[in-house]
Amino acid sequence: MPLKTTPWDSADYLRTEEERASYLAAALEEAPGDAAFITNALGTVARSRNMSQLARDTGLTREGLYKALSPDGNPSFGTVLKVMHALGVQLTVSAKPTRKPSARKQAKPVAKRKGTATARRQV
Repeated sequence: MPLKTTPWDSADYLRTEEERASYLAAALEEAPGDAAFITNALGTVARSRNMSQLARDTGLTREGLYKALSPDGNPSFGTVLKVMHALGVQLTVSAKPTRKPSARKQAKPVAKRKGTATARRQV
């Protein structure tokens, strides 16, 4: 007997605003440099809400939103910001943790030579 499967859609399981925000945060943490991955996650969150209402709130067409937020979509940053605003989520910025200094040798300070004086001008 063949195994019967149904397509999985994460949007069906994002029910609260906290779950949606956590989903986006996880996507940003998982692949911070992958714009397509993050855009797809934003599309998933958008689908978990009323896409028609989202289209009205953003001033974009419903079809345009589906296309822009699809895995193959390439929305402008302005579109992403409009969608995020309409969804009630915001982008925050923080400094990346600094890396430890590399093993390269640091330049040694130059020692003063004996017998030389530094003159300072007084104004």
